Amino acid sequence: MTIEPRILILATGMLAGVYMLGMLLWSIARPERRVWPPDHATAAIKFRVWFITVSIFAAAFFLGLLDWNRFDWPASMRWGIGLPLIIIGNIVVWRGVHIIGMAATSGEASGLKADGLYCWSRNPQYVADMVILIGWGILAASLWTLPILAIGLAVLVVAPFAEEPWLEENYGQNYRNYMARVRRYF
Repeated sequence: MTIEPRILILATGMLAGVYMLGMLLWSIARPERRVWPPDHATAAIKFRVWFITVSIFAAAFFLGLLDWNRFDWPASMRWGIGLPLIIIGNIVVWRGVHIIGMAATSGEASGLKADGLYCWSRNPQYVADMVILIGWGILAASLWTLPILAIGLAVLVVAPFAEEPWLEENYGQNYRNYMARVRRYF
């Protein structure tokens, strides 16, 4: 018996998303036993988080290709809105990585960053990742991507709630002052 590739990709992406969402919700509910952000960001933890994140995005990408324009949306809308969102999102994500560094992006404490993109949003990388997923959803116009986009967006919306107590523990009053002047998302 052969499993249709879309079902396998969907299952992989959903499993990754549910795992990541569960990890974040656990960390919110049990901050004293949190798994994200980790107390010590080992290579294995970094690999696991990046692997899960890439799995979600890759599943959305491949499902979009396999079910391209199922909704039969006009090309001008898909390419005129979706592609710019993907490009802008990627510029912001990688600028954010440049500002805080790959170590901090991977869960290490490396100093509070409150300048550049971080003076407009406490979570510009998460917002930009949301923009990328929405952009891909518009460009691909695929029914099969919708569950992956939903779980991916849920992960990105919830992640700051797992990180904020950790940031407050690590950066104290400086982080509380930062929270008072900069919004979580926009």
